Amino acid sequence: MSEKTYKTMGGSGALNIVVGTVSIVTGIACGVLLIISGAKLLAERSKMII
Repeated sequence: MSEKTYKTMGGSGALNIVVGTVSIVTGIACGVLLIISGAKLLAERSKMII
């Protein structure tokens, strides 16, 4: 009975690590895209102001 519990806990732990890693990578990618977008807006600011 306890062996089944340990296998379940191991699978759950592995899933948590994978989901955490994917969340970190997604967050970093979104941050980089937002910084690039903001930099482009700042660069074109003088053309937008009348």
